Amino acid sequence: MVREHPGRWCGEKVVDLPTWRSSRKIWFTFTRVGVDEAAYNWGGRSTLEVGSLEFSREAARTMLLAAQGLFSLPERTATRDDVLGAIRRMGVLQIDSISVVARSPYLVLWSRIGAYDPVWLDELLAEGSIFEYWSHAACFIPIEDYGLYRRLMLARTGKSRAWMEAHPDALEHVMERISEGGPVRSAEFARTDGKAGGWWEWKPEKRALEHLFAAGELMISHRENFNRVYDLRERVLEHALPGWEDSLAPTEQEVRRAFALKAVCALGVAVARWVPDYFRTPKRGAAPLLEELADEGSLLRARIEGETAYVHSENTGLAEQVLYGGLRSSVTTLLSPFDPVVWDRARALELFGFEYKIEVYTPQARRRYGYYSLPILHEGTLVGRLDAKAHRKRGLFEVKAVHLEPDVATSDELASSIAQALRDSAAWHETPEVLVRRSDPSELAEVLRMALDRDVGTTVKGPRKIT
Repeated sequence: MVREHPGRWCGEKVVDLPTWRSSRKIWFTFTRVGVDEAAYNWGGRSTLEVGSLEFSREAARTMLLAAQGLFSLPERTATRDDVLGAIRRMGVLQIDSISVVARSPYLVLWSRIGAYDPVWLDELLAEGSIFEYWSHAACFIPIEDYGLYRRLMLARTGKSRAWMEAHPDALEHVMERISEGGPVRSAEFARTDGKAGGWWEWKPEKRALEHLFAAGELMISHRENFNRVYDLRERVLEHALPGWEDSLAPTEQEVRRAFALKAVCALGVAVARWVPDYFRTPKRGAAPLLEELADEGSLLRARIEGETAYVHSENTGLAEQVLYGGLRSSVTTLLSPFDPVVWDRARALELFGFEYKIEVYTPQARRRYGYYSLPILHEGTLVGRLDAKAHRKRGLFEVKAVHLEPDVATSDELASSIAQALRDSAAWHETPEVLVRRSDPSELAEVLRMALDRDVGTTVKGPRKIT
């Protein structure tokens, strides 16, 4: 099911490049894999009256999951366009290099669109449909939003500019190498200072690359084995965004407005304190800005169990179906620790009652849930987490431990749903054997093993290779 929709709503629209000024336009079609036409048709304004949007916590969770593309399971094999569509829907895709299972950006996409070929994400970066920059963290970002971030680059006057002014020789060396020799990886610069390296001992060229990237003088042209390859900004933009001029960049106030609107859109419905974290914008002034956007009609005021909240004006059709049409998420899947649903730990606690902490940097003896626990999403609720590792050479998907939340009871239905998510994830990782070692409650492990043993021949449609 593909819908071509020329209207302007926050999931599927005509995008002006730049969206805030230029008359140049890119038309794109957004496809949500697995959403039936009736449930999907929530774009545009509805008949809801101002002040009539009263959300329970459950309804607010549904709004978030629907806005994030976690409404229903895929009904067909994903395509490369679905990868780009999912990134556009989220606004940003956080990058992280931990690889005990598929690296976070690839896993976040799998949670939404199902089995797909991860090389598609790499291709989108190399062809310029997305770019890398700092947003919520280091992120892949749709190229049509470049202007918003270019304004941030131009406005940077802090650490990067100070370091660059203090190290002109390193900058000249790096820029000359890239200008004359083309794109480079950090590893191509030999270490000459006698230090051992590591996270806190970057060689001068690595620091220069990162500061030039932060300042917007360099961009990431592509990645090789997930390593950044740096090139001159003008060379990357030549094919990614031809005709770009910095005079097209929006003002800082326009950027603040755009990020606020995008954040509310991606969150479905949001109270003011949730909005700044999404794109890591300043907290100061956020609440008055949201009120201003509501006064002008770009946002609608709502309430989440009595607390003032906001809905994007073009997401009111979704709100109407959630509030009055019984729309609920039917997805059971595994989430990355850096999924937008849970990356704001305070919001996850407020909205889902889910206290979450990644324990990568916690000493092993003090870990409660495991090194890299993945939240388990089940029909609109975060019901637990599991510590997994994909042993790719052995073809084994190991679940070291699975923990349910204290108020979640073990049931055959829940175990069956989690087992299917595990089978799907294991098949996509090309680690078809699933091993569950232990659980809390203890009886869950055996129930899961039995569920995994049933329907062993279950197949997953679509490309599966993990690179």
